[in-house]
Amino acid sequence: MSGTHSDTTDLAPDPVPHPCAGWPGGGRTIRKTLDRVGDKWSVLVIGVLAASGPLRFGVLHQRVPGISQRMLTLTVRHLERDGLLSRTAYAEVPPRVEYALTPLGESLRGIVTALAQWATDHDDEIESARRDFDVRTGGQPG
Repeated sequence: MSGTHSDTTDLAPDPVPHPCAGWPGGGRTIRKTLDRVGDKWSVLVIGVLAASGPLRFGVLHQRVPGISQRMLTLTVRHLERDGLLSRTAYAEVPPRVEYALTPLGESLRGIVTALAQWATDHDDEIESARRDFDVRTGGQPG
């Protein structure tokens, strides 16, 4: 054999394709969207608005347990930017602003409701698994 000829048996096998390879942008666009709609505050805000309809900021703040005003402000701005939520300002004294889901945000209603129901249904199992894990590891994840 000449030095320039290579045997095909010496070639490495084709690598297994990455599971996200077939998704648009290799999964980057999906990841960006899930980062927005999948964070805990967005899920809670979407869930509250899906259940109640349009709400003023103060009422929304009261109905999303544990969220700070700053985090709620950031969350509603991000959801508005992504087209999931609308902000309507009324020319009144004092000013009134309401937040509501857009049709795109409404399309998440079933998903968010199902996710919340799953979390509720499995809360005891998850808490038990956490306790067992903490006992085994001394409370140190990873």
